Formats: sequence, C-alpha cells, structure tokens
Amino acid sequence: MSVLKEFKEFAMRGSVVDMAVGIIIGGAFGTIAKSLVADVLMPPIGLLVGGVDFSELFIVLKEGATAGPYPTLAAAQQAGAVTISYGVFINSLISFLIVAAAAFMLVKGINNIRRERQEVPKSEPTTKACPVCFTSLPIKARRCPNCTSDLDADADSQNL
Repeated sequence: MSVLKEFKEFAMRGSVVDMAVGIIIGGAFGTIAKSLVADVLMPPIGLLVGGVDFSELFIVLKEGATAGPYPTLAAAQQAGAVTISYGVFINSLISFLIVAAAAFMLVKGINNIRRERQEVPKSEPTTKACPVCFTSLPIKARRCPNCTSDLDADADSQNL
C-alpha cells in the first residue's frame, strides 16, 4: 500500500502535473502543425512546382505482387511494394520545423519575461543615514534632529 501512496504523491507533484499538461498540449499542437503543413502549406507549394502532391512522392525499391508502375503510394503499399516515401518525410520535416520554431518562440518569450522581472529598475533612495548616530533621515535633510550633526560637513570635522 505504501508504494501506491508514494506513486500518488509523485504523480500529484506540481512539476509532474505540469509536464503531463505540456505533453498533452504538445501532442495537440503537433496535430495542428501536421494539418497546417499537409492541408495549407504543401498544396500551394506543390502547385508552384508543377502540381506535385508531396505526400505521393515515393521510390519503389522492390515491386509487390502486382507489377508497377504504381500511380499512388497507397496503390504501391497495397500491392506489397517496398517503397521509400520521401514525400511523407518532407511533410514531416516541415511539420517538425514549424513545431520547433513555435517552441523556440515560446521559450524566447518566457525568457524575456523572466529577464524583465529580474531587471526591476532601482528607484532613487528617499532616505539616508546620519553618519554620527545612524538615524534614518530624509535625503534632503541638512542637520540630524536626533544628534544635531551637520550632514553637509565632513564626518571628520563634526563635533562628536
């Protein structure tokens, strides 16, 4: 029973829960990036390079049960042909680059926010200490009301 209790404590720690949420959101973002590449970016790029559907680019290494040529990647795979699907790889590579760029921008933004919080501008002091009795005084004070020292004169020339 103690192992179950330890596991529950481990799983409910803030960092583990945060990591789980990050993984779930990352998976969903990966799906969005994949759709962006396959459905939005690659069709116009394929159109620009002569109507090429990148997901259908493949090389047949070994023909399947029925002889080629195969019009589509799905037809080649259905025939049992051994293929290198480099078009699918190109789509995956572009998806990865989009996810990596988004993650970089997110981390960069978080680092900028942290840096701004650490660089809080220092305000001008409003008080100073009397060099004789160390009483806290307004910055513009010329004489200490506690020990009557002249604050404008050097500490060495004051009467102690």
